[in-house]
Amino acid sequence: MVDIIVVANRGQYNHRIYRTLKYLGVEAKLVQNSVTVEEIEKEDPRGIVIGGGQYLEASGNSGEVIRRFHRELPILGICLGHQLMASLFGGRVRTAEIGEYAESEIIVDDEDTILKGVGPRFKAWVSHKDEVSVLPEDFVVLAHSDTCPIEAMGHRSLPLFGVQFHPEVEHTPKGPEIFKNFLRVCGL
Repeated sequence: MVDIIVVANRGQYNHRIYRTLKYLGVEAKLVQNSVTVEEIEKEDPRGIVIGGGQYLEASGNSGEVIRRFHRELPILGICLGHQLMASLFGGRVRTAEIGEYAESEIIVDDEDTILKGVGPRFKAWVSHKDEVSVLPEDFVVLAHSDTCPIEAMGHRSLPLFGVQFHPEVEHTPKGPEIFKNFLRVCGL
């Protein structure tokens, strides 16, 4: 049994998600996006992180994982994981007007659960060319930036969260706090 399954979508920072969770004392397992829901069920995790990558079309079984577990387990989508979650629940993803690969200032709109104690503003590393343009039904905006209207979102009643930025890299100093908040949601 592991605490958190990290689904890697071929993004450059997926290993850092795993390492951050291990640093926080969590039993984590990094798996490729070819993982099946049956393989995840065997691990009996307390939560799932859907990591970043370049294209929704290359997200493998990540969508199936979200659909299967979204009512049972807390899920955090990071970058591509955030976009995929939005798309699956009826939101829209578009090519960003301004693709970002730099530090950005994130403005917290709602501390909610995963952003508790990190606001009202914080620096974060963003690395994306696509972004969520229309929020899915039953989700709320948790944070935005000057260049991205939905930097973080959360479901109104389910423990589903998405962040466009990268909390797993050192250029996001409050990133460990975001992971700690997610782990609390998972009961860890």
